[in-house]
Amino acid sequence: MKEILKDRSFHLSIILTLIFLGTGIAFLFIGIVEYSWVLFILLPIVLGIALGAMPNKKYILIGALTTTAIVLICLVFPGLSGLLCIVMALPIIVPLIFLGYVLAHLWKRYRQIKGTNHLSILVLPLVPFLIAAPTEHYLKKDKEVISEVKTEQIFNYTPEQVYDAIKSVDTLDAEKPYLMYFDLPIPTKCVLEKEEVGGLRTCYFKAGNSSTNDFGSGIIVERITELERGRVLKMDVIDYKLVGRNWLGFKEAIYYFTKIGDGQCKMTRITTYTSVLSPRFYWEPLERLGIQQEHEYVFNNLTKDLKMKYGK
Repeated sequence: MKEILKDRSFHLSIILTLIFLGTGIAFLFIGIVEYSWVLFILLPIVLGIALGAMPNKKYILIGALTTTAIVLICLVFPGLSGLLCIVMALPIIVPLIFLGYVLAHLWKRYRQIKGTNHLSILVLPLVPFLIAAPTEHYLKKDKEVISEVKTEQIFNYTPEQVYDAIKSVDTLDAEKPYLMYFDLPIPTKCVLEKEEVGGLRTCYFKAGNSSTNDFGSGIIVERITELERGRVLKMDVIDYKLVGRNWLGFKEAIYYFTKIGDGQCKMTRITTYTSVLSPRFYWEPLERLGIQQEHEYVFNNLTKDLKMKYGK
């Protein structure tokens, strides 16, 4: 350990990582970079290239990857990101840093570049990011992508009973899906002010890693646009606040209740949301998984409430 701490390449790799990631975070603060491929792909690659250009490679990756993890985790404390978001980002960022490192190593091997320990030269790979980030920000027109997640479940109760149990929930307390043991927001209660078109329904959330019933971690306010007892409850999301999830938005929440056979109901829940994250091939499956887990938790609680009320 003493050898690592005294190694110059280790120190330099920490400095480079702080400069590159710090620049990306600063650009997010001032709003001139998107949550896009420029941030999640280009920046890690050019950081890896800068690291790979150093001649002494013994402890470079140790310093860089450790610093990367610490910097990203530190974003959780001021509420700039959630722990789950960080965990999801690491699998794309870390391999790309390594890819850039390998590319630089190959270029050195074939004498396309020369190794150097001069910081002023090592930061040059940051230039493509400095150009691409504001360029994409000002040229990109459609920054939000609209997606839909649909979940269905059959309950051994009538559509009217299921509707009455879900329209307003005093306390949600059920078996948690695994992502809620990180910091996936957990709904704690939903309050329906008026059961009519135009009425408001407010849902409160707490962080998944919180042990308290804290209603200050998040809120979603919905306005009813269509309702019919035992058939449909459709709402537009008019306000929301989930700490550390500025990239995610919500547009609509819908519940359909379909009678099946004798005394059974198929409830379909649809969440329409927006996201500014890209590349979509990576982020969309993770977004959908998170929302599906929210649905699963609500369904688990609904099953428990129906059993307690009707005893089936």
